[in-house]
Amino acid sequence: MGAVRTRTGRKRAVPWVVVGLWLAALVLVGPLAGKFADIQQNRAVDYLPDSADSTQVARIQDELPGGEATDLVLVYHRDGGLTDADRRTADEQITEVSGAYDLTGEPRGIPSKDGSTLMYPVTSTQPGQDEKARDAFVDGVRDIADGEDGLSVEVGGPGALNTDMNKVFETLDATLLLATLAVVTVLLILIYRSPFLWLVPLAVAGVAAAVAMAAGYGLHELFDVTVTGQSGGVMTVLVLGAGTDYALFLISRYREELRRHERPYDAMRAALRGCGPAILASSGTVAAGLLCLLAADLNSSSGMGPVGTIGVLAALVAMTTLLPAVLVLLGRRVFWPLIPAFGSEPKARRSLFAAMGTSATRRPVTVLVTGGVLLGALALGTLNLSGSIKQEDSFTERPESITAMQTLAREYSERSSRPLTVIAPGERAEAVGERARATEGVAEVIPGRSGAGWTEIAVFTTAAPETPAETRTIEALRAGVDSEGAYVGGPSAQLIDLAESEARDRKLIVPLVLGAVFIILVGLLRSLVAPLLLLAAVVAVWGAALGIGGLVFEPVLGFGGNDPGLGLLSFVFLVALGVDYGIFLMHRMREESVRGAEPEAAALTALRTTGGVIASAGVVLAATFAVLTTLPMVGLVELGFVIAVGVLLDTFLVRTYLVTTASVLLKRRMWWPGRLSRAPRRTAPPPERKPMTANAP
Repeated sequence: MGAVRTRTGRKRAVPWVVVGLWLAALVLVGPLAGKFADIQQNRAVDYLPDSADSTQVARIQDELPGGEATDLVLVYHRDGGLTDADRRTADEQITEVSGAYDLTGEPRGIPSKDGSTLMYPVTSTQPGQDEKARDAFVDGVRDIADGEDGLSVEVGGPGALNTDMNKVFETLDATLLLATLAVVTVLLILIYRSPFLWLVPLAVAGVAAAVAMAAGYGLHELFDVTVTGQSGGVMTVLVLGAGTDYALFLISRYREELRRHERPYDAMRAALRGCGPAILASSGTVAAGLLCLLAADLNSSSGMGPVGTIGVLAALVAMTTLLPAVLVLLGRRVFWPLIPAFGSEPKARRSLFAAMGTSATRRPVTVLVTGGVLLGALALGTLNLSGSIKQEDSFTERPESITAMQTLAREYSERSSRPLTVIAPGERAEAVGERARATEGVAEVIPGRSGAGWTEIAVFTTAAPETPAETRTIEALRAGVDSEGAYVGGPSAQLIDLAESEARDRKLIVPLVLGAVFIILVGLLRSLVAPLLLLAAVVAVWGAALGIGGLVFEPVLGFGGNDPGLGLLSFVFLVALGVDYGIFLMHRMREESVRGAEPEAAALTALRTTGGVIASAGVVLAATFAVLTTLPMVGLVELGFVIAVGVLLDTFLVRTYLVTTASVLLKRRMWWPGRLSRAPRRTAPPPERKPMTANAP
């Protein structure tokens, strides 16, 4: 009797110990989590690979006298032509800017052919690499450059564009976190129909998010991992979305076990044994898929791998340790008013997913073929995807730097207002300049700073920025000066390097992700056929979701292109996250098969018991990624849209109909070459599971 009391006392102490350890960890990592936003790097060059020409240019520029330069263009415009008073205003303001800031050279006004516009290129090394100092410089110039009485004054150029992007990313973390929490809160209240239960997984997810941010800060400080605004935002979505999904599966199983066990501690142990392996494998597939991004050439993609993995692992650990401890301490009353009583049976309800599964298995071949044709037809929409998005189209609400860029492109059509930057060895600078002048498509070559053995050269093209003609000029220029040991960079060159690196990464990362996920599935399901089926399903979903994006982005939303990383990142997330739901369904199907159920019965039972929670989890995950569509960056809107649509397709079409019907058609071949693929042993039916008392073994 004493031993029983001792064991009971230990059981009661364990949850308190777990909660105490988490509180201590939260106190320790809290200050580090607050620094996560400070380490995010959002310059275009921070996204590029080390080997790119434009990356080399940016690094060498940092070594030149004054360090990194901030380039601006002040644009003065009046419809119908500038007046003498407008020109005096421009001169006065440029003089004030020169007096307030240390500029590189005296700004020279360049008029447009029709006399309606005057642009002043302005360069300063005063801010250096300090982003806050650069943003303050840009804001200060904007305060000085002010138009009135019909005179339009806009501050554009690469420096202004970086500042406008920074302002978006500064508010992204807080906006994304609050919006995601609001969405998850509403969905959990609807799912649980309890005034208290929804608070528990939400609070635990918040703790996981704080731990993930602190760990992300540690990754950057210890291993110099690149953290961008994009990867930080995606990490937040992953922690809340994936963490809530794990909570849904665990709480659903825990509610089921509370009817069989008198004590919550024993019910939770049974719940963790039942769905723990599936949750572990689920998070493992996401982590494995994300870690494959470490092989990417792009700094932004390779950095997103470990940053996203940290988010998933933080969610996993929190939902399998802190959440169970809190639920056990709160007891059954947390489910009020729908409290699962010990020994009771759940209220009999008509299962929507059982009905859907039954209808699908009546004509499995027809359902499977129809579903496959539908996904294939939707995938054709990828043919409508535009090319890489231009910088001027990268915002949903255009800031001042973009409107300045559009004014320059319209009024200076005979030459580019955005120079390319050529960095040449000091002793070869003159020869490089001559080669640049001789390159077709080059309008003007202007020598710049020299130092540290290098010379900076500004090259203006005759073509507008980010056009095929400018791309041809950049390629010709690089071919011409490469033999001189020179590099060609600048904003337009960075975008070309970005697109080329993304194309290389897709060829490498896609097979790596498929291979890693396949290995995990084989280990969990002990089969080769079932993993191949799940992978084929998620790849089909990815193609269909991307196709729907092609039908929506430009025709409906008016986007002028697609982020170069959309294909790769959406593939990684949809494959890794989509397989999650397949794992929960297949794992339950395998449990039923091990108990002796026939293939069709096992498939329908798995769908009936997991369909509701998979649907809830799918809606939550889709909603969290859909929050990205509310942000003002087109790339994030497109990524959030494709992943949200893909998750919904996977949840309500692929899992419910296609995987179920394929399982019915394959029968025991689904588990080949494992033991379950062979003919069933003739054994007595498994005993009925009965409620267990607290002291039962």
